[in-house]
Amino acid sequence: MRATTCTLAILVFALLAGAAAAQAPPAPTESCQACHLEVGDDRLEKPVKAYAGDIHRAKGFGCVACHGGDGKEAGMEAMDPAKGYIGTPARNQVAQVCGRCHADARFMKQYNPSLRVDQLTEYAASAHGRKLRETNDPKVATCVSCHPAHSIRPPSDPASSVHALRVADTCGRCHGDAAYMAGRKIPTDQVQRYRQSVHWHAMSKKGDLSAPTCNDCHGNHGAAPPGVNWVGNVCGQCHTVMADLFAKSVHAKAFAQLGAPGCATCHDNHEIKPAGIEMVGLGSGAVCANCHAGDDPGGKAATAMRQALDGLRAEQARASETLERAERAGMEVSQARFELAGAGEALVKARVAVHGASVAAIQKEAESGLAITAKAYARGVRALEDLRFRRGGLAVSLVIILLLIAALVLKIRELDRARRVARLSEET
Repeated sequence: MRATTCTLAILVFALLAGAAAAQAPPAPTESCQACHLEVGDDRLEKPVKAYAGDIHRAKGFGCVACHGGDGKEAGMEAMDPAKGYIGTPARNQVAQVCGRCHADARFMKQYNPSLRVDQLTEYAASAHGRKLRETNDPKVATCVSCHPAHSIRPPSDPASSVHALRVADTCGRCHGDAAYMAGRKIPTDQVQRYRQSVHWHAMSKKGDLSAPTCNDCHGNHGAAPPGVNWVGNVCGQCHTVMADLFAKSVHAKAFAQLGAPGCATCHDNHEIKPAGIEMVGLGSGAVCANCHAGDDPGGKAATAMRQALDGLRAEQARASETLERAERAGMEVSQARFELAGAGEALVKARVAVHGASVAAIQKEAESGLAITAKAYARGVRALEDLRFRRGGLAVSLVIILLLIAALVLKIRELDRARRVARLSEET
């Protein structure tokens, strides 16, 4: 019985191993790796060692898939130009080499049906592609600048150069290097500033990998700096409500006439800080003051918007503090606290309405929130009054009880004296 069980286990294991082997891509059998590892030259060994973790290697591709030649031959015969051998592709050849597969929809469907196949077309239209084509710039980025040859990993791999948390570093290798970018009229502090932004904080501290990084705004293969009129559409991919309000506002037309870059005028581009009420108005830290003064219509509108927002925030805080005091004292105010959350939502809507630059719209949202805060505050006040009434009633009850106890004690003492007097009378 034990032998039969063992035999069945071995058979099942063999079947599973066979199925796994059938599903896994075959390992490339080429002479390239053996020769490169034997010559003792680190320049030739490093690509082979790095390729062990490459996504193409995992899919069963060998050296000749990119470099051409004949992997079945040994020695120099393997590198026969007549058999397509190109060795290390020239900078202006790289995109075409990668595009032989990645721009072929039929071919790519066999390996990753969801992967886009327009990368080559996008790259050709990008700032990088145009610069390479027009000037053959030796520093311009090509495919291998972002996807290091021989160690390419999928974007979902934390070790990948294009994983969300590493994209800024990858772009920054060129764009953050002042010496490398010398001669180009492009700032080199973008990565440094981006790491101070609310977007990077959301990604790196809160773990939100959907937060924007370089390629979300600039594109990846079709990389291009957003234009003045385009930046709002870029931000609007995520911030749709704000973008719609801004597009209908007086600022949209004014910014276009002034050549101001839409959203970035108030929020910056790379070093985007958390949006707060303090940005509205003419006080310290307010962006409205960059264009408006207190005596112009825009300045007066900014002041009115700030007053509406501050008023709602203050009333929300007052109601919340009152309910918290009541709750700490043991009063039941959970329903009121739940309803007060509506004031928070009204404040958010009022802040969003700022993008429409309409005082009336902000005041409307603020009034809605103020009605909620007034009700919640009144509930809190009643709860505290009820608490005081209960405490007052308890105090009166305690006084009455104490008086009764005192009266009882006196009565007992009086009875004791009377008994002692009666006993002495009997004895005498």
